[in-house]
Amino acid sequence: MRPIVLCSVIALVLAGCDAPPPDEKPVAAVPAPTEAPAPAEAAPVKPPEGTCGDQSALPAEERIANTPKWTLASEQDNFGFEVYRSESEDGEFTKLNADPILGAGTTDETQKYQFRDDTIDPCKDYWYYIESISTSGVREKFTPTFKAPAKRSPKAG
Repeated sequence: MRPIVLCSVIALVLAGCDAPPPDEKPVAAVPAPTEAPAPAEAAPVKPPEGTCGDQSALPAEERIANTPKWTLASEQDNFGFEVYRSESEDGEFTKLNADPILGAGTTDETQKYQFRDDTIDPCKDYWYYIESISTSGVREKFTPTFKAPAKRSPKAG
């Protein structure tokens, strides 16, 4: 038997790009490559509504994001979690977080987790799943695959 994570409640939610409540453990997506700072007089340019594509030119806090969230009522020998994303339900999934989202080990206390993915194209659907990692290194798919629908529709030109 491989004890990974015992839980009596799992909640998966996709949220917009609002700030996490103070009791949650926020984890940022892998940061975009750093660019030379813009001149002082240049203000950040927000893309107009309906804009699709790469958001890396925007500051991370202004990017539209998908935020998978999950809650566990208890944990046993839980080292952490990895978040995977694909552009299709049956497609090739890519790990998003460089380092595992640390779990609480073994506890009977409720724990809340989330991952903010701001590397999306707001006009695309994405599929995600969470993988758990035990303290002995055993990895298991923790959640079913779930869909995050596009946040915007392309503007009709």
